[in-house]
Amino acid sequence: MNVLLIYPEFTDTFWGLKHALKFIGKKTGTPPLGLLTVAAMLPSDWGKRLVDLNVTHLSEDDLLWADHAYVSAMVIQRDDAHRVIRRCVTAGLKVVAGGPLFTGEHKSFPGVDHFVLNEAEVTLPLFLADLNRGEPKPLYTSTEHPDIRNTPTPMWELADMKQYATMNIQFSRGCPFACEFCNITSMFGKTPRTKTAPQFIAELDTLYTLGWRGAVFVVDDNFIGNRRQLREEVLPAVVRWRRGKKGMPFNTEVSINLADDDQLMRLMVEAGFNTVFVGIETPDEKGLLECDKAQNRGRNLLHSVRKIQRAGLEVQGGFILGFDSDTSSIFQQQIDFIQNSGIVTAMVGLLQAPHGTRLYRRMEREGRLNTEMSGDNADGSTNIIPVMDLKALKEGYKSVLRQIYSPGMYYDRVITFLREYKPPKVGVEKDRAHLMAFWRSIYRLGIMGPERLHYWRMWVWTLFHRPRLFPRAITMAIYGHHFRVVSES
Repeated sequence: MNVLLIYPEFTDTFWGLKHALKFIGKKTGTPPLGLLTVAAMLPSDWGKRLVDLNVTHLSEDDLLWADHAYVSAMVIQRDDAHRVIRRCVTAGLKVVAGGPLFTGEHKSFPGVDHFVLNEAEVTLPLFLADLNRGEPKPLYTSTEHPDIRNTPTPMWELADMKQYATMNIQFSRGCPFACEFCNITSMFGKTPRTKTAPQFIAELDTLYTLGWRGAVFVVDDNFIGNRRQLREEVLPAVVRWRRGKKGMPFNTEVSINLADDDQLMRLMVEAGFNTVFVGIETPDEKGLLECDKAQNRGRNLLHSVRKIQRAGLEVQGGFILGFDSDTSSIFQQQIDFIQNSGIVTAMVGLLQAPHGTRLYRRMEREGRLNTEMSGDNADGSTNIIPVMDLKALKEGYKSVLRQIYSPGMYYDRVITFLREYKPPKVGVEKDRAHLMAFWRSIYRLGIMGPERLHYWRMWVWTLFHRPRLFPRAITMAIYGHHFRVVSES
């Protein structure tokens, strides 16, 4: 059996960093970890090819070689998933599909022969057993949450690693919180399930042996869901593993209560973490109460962000507009918080209701669902009818983006961050790509760009005040170019 593992193309998005990656000659951010993990679950004697359409194309040779096409996708890849499936069907391949897009919308893809939904550790063996008997069913689904201590190491060797800016790895699934708009608990449950420390180290070793020295994204939706295990087992093991090794800084997603745990922050930094994404959502308490964001309520969010930054972790933030409680003042509130916090990478989007969430069910009951969700957290779309006038909401949203990603405000925010940040010791290995990015930034941003005065202002400030952070400042300048292009499109 020969299998194509196909990952559809992303549209131009906030997190795609398409316009920034051009500076370092990379085609996309990370490889499709789900497909690489599925590949490791398939029989070892099967032929396997990864076709990530974000870095390559689906050739006629691929289609002639394969017997089956396994397609995985997120909601934002919907349009290209339809195109890929049509092409595979035309070529006479059996199509097997799984992942978040198909879990929520499998009835919209009649060309798929077999849906293997939810967590593959449960449903894929059922499909493979039926396939071996010649009796595969059209749909496999389960509410069971598997023990991921039995999940195999992903087959990263199938990926053309030089095309990616970052590698990715998973430690846990599930989140102890239950935000109304989030589908993580509906997919993976409220009890975080974790891998063992030796298992996690073995996966890091695999990446290191394959020659990877760049950044590694730990894809957990809340890495600190099981803080005790991190403090006592996993992070100390990573600290020991890192001794004598170069590169491989980590970034991940956490909840804001990380700021309450000094020991955990210290261990994360010692283990090589330098960036965390935090769902801030809104500085307005009424909005936090409405969406059941309990971990953010009743605290000084600005103080918490600064505490994390001063511990040595850059905070990237997610922000939402369009809660029922939002009034016209929310736009300036969000701008002020983002600027004062020094959150350079601020993803701002309109409230959306993913399938399976409590918000989706509430909007359905209230008759306020109006379209399919785009899956893009920062494209200014929403699939719900907001309380605020939709036109006013979208105009306010665009105003927020115009301001926070205007050159003056963006570079002010970079300097605010650099002033607060205490850098860890682990850095990215500097190679020819990063050197080229530096010179390209001078030409494209410092000479040709509309932000050139602000770019040089940041240069001078950083060299005089935080020279050790100069490479970080240049990276942020390049990211800012991408964010401006996306926010203006």
